[in-house]
Formats: sequence, structure tokens, C-alpha cells
Amino acid sequence: MQTVTSFPHSVRVIENTFITMPDGCRLSARIWLPDGAEDNPVPAVLEYIPYRHRDTTRARDELNHPYIAGHGYACVRVDLRGSGNSDGVLEDEYLPTEQDDACAVIEWLAQQPWCDGNVGMMGISWGGFNSLHVAAKRPPALKAIISASATDDLYVDNMHYMGGCLLSDNLSEATVMFAFNSMAPDPAIVGDRWRDMWHERLRGSGLWVEKWLEHQHRDEYWKRASVNENYADVACPVFAVGGWADGYTNAIFRLMENLDVPRKGLIGPWGHKYPHQGVPGPAIGFLQEVVRWWDYWLKGIDNGIMDEPMLRMWRQGSVPPHPRYPERPGKWIAEPSWPAPGIEDREYTLTRFGLDQGIDPDEAERRDLTMCSPLSLGMAGGKWASYAATPDLPSDQREEDGGALVFETEALSEPLDVVGLPTLDLEVSADKPVAMIAARLSDVAPDGQATRVTYGLLNLTHRDGSADPQPLEPGRRYRVRVKLNGMAQEFPAGHRIRLSLSTSYFPLVWPAPELATLTVTTGESRLRLPVRPPRDAEDAALPAFGEPEGAESSAVTLVEPGEHHWRTSRDLETGVTTLEIKDDRGESFVEDTGTTMRNATTEWFGFQGNDVESARGETRTVRYLGRGDWQTEVQTRTVLTSTPEDFVITAQLDAYEIDEIHGKRRVYSENWNREIPRLLV
Repeated sequence: MQTVTSFPHSVRVIENTFITMPDGCRLSARIWLPDGAEDNPVPAVLEYIPYRHRDTTRARDELNHPYIAGHGYACVRVDLRGSGNSDGVLEDEYLPTEQDDACAVIEWLAQQPWCDGNVGMMGISWGGFNSLHVAAKRPPALKAIISASATDDLYVDNMHYMGGCLLSDNLSEATVMFAFNSMAPDPAIVGDRWRDMWHERLRGSGLWVEKWLEHQHRDEYWKRASVNENYADVACPVFAVGGWADGYTNAIFRLMENLDVPRKGLIGPWGHKYPHQGVPGPAIGFLQEVVRWWDYWLKGIDNGIMDEPMLRMWRQGSVPPHPRYPERPGKWIAEPSWPAPGIEDREYTLTRFGLDQGIDPDEAERRDLTMCSPLSLGMAGGKWASYAATPDLPSDQREEDGGALVFETEALSEPLDVVGLPTLDLEVSADKPVAMIAARLSDVAPDGQATRVTYGLLNLTHRDGSADPQPLEPGRRYRVRVKLNGMAQEFPAGHRIRLSLSTSYFPLVWPAPELATLTVTTGESRLRLPVRPPRDAEDAALPAFGEPEGAESSAVTLVEPGEHHWRTSRDLETGVTTLEIKDDRGESFVEDTGTTMRNATTEWFGFQGNDVESARGETRTVRYLGRGDWQTEVQTRTVLTSTPEDFVITAQLDAYEIDEIHGKRRVYSENWNREIPRLLV
């Protein structure tokens, strides 16, 4: 990334200011102001997240906000109520209080002498979510948003559930928030009350994984902040951004299709990162696009951005399978609208031996094929969303296909571009009342290597929707639709397209209550792929993105390196298989504030043989913050297991103060033991 040090406007930083909410709660904010903004007011851009602007997101904030501010915007990074140095307790994600506070912050921004009354809101992940949520609240000063790596539906496309199946990322994300919510405020900002604020959070934030497991269906809990409940609530322009290696990309297609406001979509090869830091690459000059967006919607500069196609996508080229890619080959393509004109579904019938085109449904051979996949199927599946703690992408799918039903095309006679969201219509039956199906689509090279390009999941009790699932009647045939994740992928000539079906996909997906055998009926089951015809000249004429740029970040020095790894082990005597994921970011020193930080998370997912009751997830975190005589550490541990009837949670939280006289003293401890009934999950 190129560091930019000279901007049209010089920028000054306000390290901290407090914004008072209507109920008296104060939210901590860091502000970047163009010089002279008090005399010549400028639009404001808000990022509003719970990840601590003074320390943990400081380096990223300083890449982004000074850059935008340098182009004539007041950039404001606010910690949510109950996070960082803000007052209060954060009890869950996306609560009405969070949205009301955001509207109050936007009103406050619009009234500042350095703001001209126009406000934009942007963010990635949590900040992308609440940008959509706040847009639906319609605060008058909010004129446009940028939403990256986010979704319009908290239940359908989030880290909690997918196709009605419980994702292991539900535990992972709960662990992230368990750690963040337990960290201490900074006494340099909040003063002597830091300890009281800290203990209030330790006591009050709660165990979020418990809350999320109590809502296993798409109920009001998830609907409350899902803008797809009424797209018309969103009245300002939306720029939606994501990546194929992320978990939230499907929402971009839905937003482009259903919003009735000016909108743009951008999908690259990236994981859960801003595009100028995107991995896998190529990263792009995203901040230049951000400035163009704000210039158009907040300053009224007609720079042509809205004359460009609605949706731009990185059409990925074929690559050998690997859990880590520095870059993905491919090219940029674009569509003027979505659904896109010219993209048409190509139908393939599942036969005994493959995926065949052009079969008359009345003449297709019906044959029942059965499968009961081993629990080990899924260990090469990677993460639901790549968080750039690689290697977390899927490996060679030949490692998985021995326990799956496999259907494959003949070698392609010419290249095929699949762009959009595939669907799979199946006729199935099961021998248990609860069962799931995982569908994987792979690019198979002539040498046999199989690279997963998309996948989909369906808890078959959710076959008619996730609001009111119904058990299966063993032996009864059902027609179901499995929705696969969106994609833009070239299948080269000479390659084959493989569809693989399995009854398990652990640890990405928590196993069903019992091992189930599924029967799939060929002839009656079909795969539909959205095929984009060649438009090489049109694609080549698209304007190129700039090179990645960012502002100069203040020094955050790595004092002690960490460790990242994904390791799978299998004890052949006991049959125990374990995946260990270590994300230890080591120890860093923030020179501007004199703060030392340590951040380490380890996850384990394991099972024994084919015993679904042996499935186990465990996470542990350590978070340290210290400076002088203020030294704090928090440790968390969460374990998730299950029986056929219940999910079982065991968790511990321990908080410490450290000093030269007493050493490391535990000042708070809490334990949780919970059983939550399984509701057809």
C-alpha cells in the first residue's frame, strides 16, 4: 500500500471528545478535522463500532480517516455505548439503543460549527451493519452510507446460522465480543472511574453465545435489525462492498435488486477486510473510491461515479486449491443492474454418473442414491468468512469427496463464466427427523485437483423457511431448494464442474442431533448455474481502479511477534480429530499513548469417530492493556458441546490487575453453565 503524506487539506486530530446522549450517557469519539473547518464547514463521516478507537483499531483508523479528512471531511470514530472509553454496558449486538445513539451522534455532528450539516456513515462488519440499520432510521442529516462486509438479514447471512444450520463462527464471534466487552477503559481518558466502569461491564455484558443460541429460528430477535424486512425504510444512497472470501457477499446482490435508492455494489476477491487492505489480492485504491462517493453525495460534485455500472465484480480465474492465496487471478467485470440482463440459468440434471445438460425431465432416469457422511468431512472446508488469519480458505476438495455423493460434468469444450447465485433443487428423503445437506461446487482441473468455488447449506427442517421449521417424516420424499453462495468464476476449457453433497460439514457447521442417512433421487434433482456470456471487449473498457493508498499511521511497534496457524491432528487409536486455530497477535506498543497491548485467541474444534455427541468447540482469549501503573488482563474460556436434546455451554471469565507489589491479582471472576434446548438444529 502506498502511504500518502500530502493532501488537499492539512488535518488536526482531537484525541478524545465525549458526545452526550439524551439520557446523559457519554460516547467517546476521536476526530480528524481539516484545518479551517470551523470557518469553512465540511461534511462529516461517521464510523461507529465497539472495537476501541484508542488502541485496538487505532492503526486501521489512521490509515483511513486522515486520508478522508485530508480530502475535506470531518471524520469521527465513535465507540459504542459500553465499549472503549464510552459509558455504559454493551449487552448485545445491534440493539435499538445502539441505533438511537447513532441518530443522536449524527444530529450532534450536524450541529457542530465545523460541519456543514451533511453526514455520511461508513464501516466494515459491525460498522457496515449499523450503517444500514441507521440508514433505515432516516436521521435527517444522513445523506449516504458505505456498508462493507455486512448483511441485510441477520439470520440468513450472518456468522450465526446459514440455511438454518448452526455455524461454528457463532461461537467464534461470541468469543471475540466476550473478550472485547471485558476490556478496561483507559484511565488517561475516563480518569479514576475506570475501575468502576470496568467492573460494571464485567458484571453486565453477559454471555452472548447463550443469547444467540436461544434464537435458533428467524424470529423477531433477528428481524429487529434486518433491513430486508422493509427495504423501503432505507432512503439514502448505499455503496455496498464485499469479497468472495468473506461470508456476507450474498447481501450485495439482494441490496442491488431490492433497494429503491441510488446504489452501487463492489465485490472483489477479498476476505473480511477493506479493499485497500484486501487479501487475497489484488487490493485496490478503495479510499479513492470512498472519496469519490462522498464528493458526489455529500459535496454535490458531479464526478461521474453514478454514471458507472451499478455492480462491479472480480471474475475469478481458475487456481489450484490452497488455504492461502496472496492473490487470485481474474478480471473486473460489471453489470448495469441486478438481476443482470444477459445472465441466464443453465440447468444440469443430476444423473447416476454426473451433471448432464439437455435431458428431458420426462425421460430422465430416476435412481435413489444414499449417503451418510463421516464427521471428518469438512475439515478441509476453511472458515465461514476468511478473516485474513490465514490459512483459513478451503483445501483440495478431493480430501472431502470420499464421504459425499459426487456429480460431475464432462470436460468443458469452452470456458464458462458463472456469475451470480446458483441454486440446487433436490428430491430427498431422510431416515431421521432432523438432517442437513451441504452442497459444494468445485472447479476440477485435468489433473484432478478440486478447488471449491462456492457452497450452500440447508437444515432440511427449514425446507419451507426458517420462521417455523418442521421435522422431517422419515422416509418421506421432499422437494427442497439449496441456495449456494454468490460467485463470479471462470471454469476453463478442459476443466469439469463438480457438485458434491454431504450430510455433514464440521466444523464449519455444527452436526445434526443424530447421524442421518439421506437419499437423493437423480433425474428429479437439478443444478442451475447463472451463466454470463463472453463480453471481453466491454470488460476490458472498464475504468481501472487506482493503486491502494492510505494515510501515514502512527507508530505501533511490534515488541513480541505472535503466531498464526491451522493444525489438524488425528489420534488413530482413539479416533479423536482436532482442528486447532491459533491467532496470537503478539505484543505491541502504541507510541502515541504509551500503551502496551497483547491479543491472543485459540480455538479448538474436535470430535471422536462418527459420534455426533462428541463434537466440541472450545475458545480461549487473552487481552492485556497496560501503561505505567495501569495494567489489566482479561482471560476468557468458552466450551460448546451438545446432546441430541440440548446445547451445553461452559464459560469462564477472569480479570486481573497487575502491579509490582502484588503481582497479578484476580479482581473479578465469573462462571457460566447453561443448557439450551435444541429446536430442530
